Amino acid sequence: MNDDRWEAPRVLLAVDLVILTLRDSRLHVLLVQRGIEPFLGAWALPGGFLGHEQEDILAAARRELREEASLSAVPHLEQLGVYGEPGRDPRGRVITVAHLAIAPRLPEPTAGTDAAAAGWTPVDQILSGNVTLAFDHLRIVRDGVERARSKLESSALGTAFCTEVFTISELQQVYEAVWGTPLDPRNFYRKVQSIPGFLLEDGPPRRTGNGRPAKTYRSGPRHDLYPPMVRSADGPADRGAE
Repeated sequence: MNDDRWEAPRVLLAVDLVILTLRDSRLHVLLVQRGIEPFLGAWALPGGFLGHEQEDILAAARRELREEASLSAVPHLEQLGVYGEPGRDPRGRVITVAHLAIAPRLPEPTAGTDAAAAGWTPVDQILSGNVTLAFDHLRIVRDGVERARSKLESSALGTAFCTEVFTISELQQVYEAVWGTPLDPRNFYRKVQSIPGFLLEDGPPRRTGNGRPAKTYRSGPRHDLYPPMVRSADGPADRGAE
């Protein structure tokens, strides 16, 4: 009989946040510059450990967002995933619950607590490797961006990043920014017009350049898109409309 007693490993629970928004027609993610070790001076997602045993995980995520970036206006956080690969944190076995928010017109962040700086960084700069992140945060950002891109396929989220009244060209710019690929204007126009309740015509046409005035629209009552707006390698977003 083996008398050795099994001891549970010491595991720390943390939260990390992928906050995405559009700025200057580019998809940006919120980053903080770490003011403490490990990875002193490196850029990372905002986050940290649970404050106490009774703190709810979602409450901890919102607290860290307030403390590290002074952002409290993020309307909705959804769980993105759980990351617990051994060695992901040099301080020990740390499991983090990542949360995602995709919201328009978010304000400039202000660094606080153990963050030396905070700011919006273009996602393409991270995915291309021009900006290096601490821990396994590159993986988490990739997962968050992919979730955002999928949401644009199946929901009317894209219209939230437009003004109340917008043109289809302006809506296309949102899709191009989030998906990171150019889209064929004719195919995009045909696709959005083929989904009942997605867009509603609103008011007189708007002149946006030297061409003829463009029709204006507002978001319709449709929240779930079917057939979905499907990304494709060659640019058009109209597969599924056939």
